[in-house]
Amino acid sequence: MNSYPIAIEIAGPSAMWTRPDTGDAPVSYLAPTYSAAKGIFESVCWLKSAVVRPTRVEICSMPVWHTFTTNYGGPLRKSKSVKEGNSFQLLATVLVNVCYRIYGEAVGVEHDRGQTERSGVYRKAKINGAHAYQEIFQRRLLKGQWYSTPCLGWKEFVPNYVGPLRDESKACPSVNACLPSMLQSVFSETSHGTYSPSFRQSVEIRKGVLHYA
Repeated sequence: MNSYPIAIEIAGPSAMWTRPDTGDAPVSYLAPTYSAAKGIFESVCWLKSAVVRPTRVEICSMPVWHTFTTNYGGPLRKSKSVKEGNSFQLLATVLVNVCYRIYGEAVGVEHDRGQTERSGVYRKAKINGAHAYQEIFQRRLLKGQWYSTPCLGWKEFVPNYVGPLRDESKACPSVNACLPSMLQSVFSETSHGTYSPSFRQSVEIRKGVLHYA
């Protein structure tokens, strides 16, 4: 199956790539997970005839962690707090002043799950959904058009730059780490899957570059 390369740069004042093992006081990974990187691509362009597979990410700023506190007022509070109208104070450790260059590939969808009648017609006509995704993605990225608002992990962490790769942004060669475990994907398949978290072990970041399996 043919694949078509795509790339995006995203930067902002704060980012949160949540480590599931850190519980109710979450701590961020050094770099976006596979699922988060996929979501960033799909915030620019999303098609039913193609899926995005992130391949690697370059960390272009030195990681700096910062304590972040916010008041949560959603339905996951204790029933007593909900009745009394009390918020839950959420403490998190986030990254600040981040910049990433994310690379991936668009691949055509082979199954019929979630496909519309229109996308089925395109497939029967042998229209290359992956190639179409690449062209639409690049056009929208240049124009600053989004399918949904891009974010750096949490929705409230909006970027101050989303666009093509900039010449001045380079991977930091001094960023090296080995992550004992890292969330790979939340769902069983790249599109229309079921909830089934998967993890990678002994994930290496070398000279500011993390490769997704």
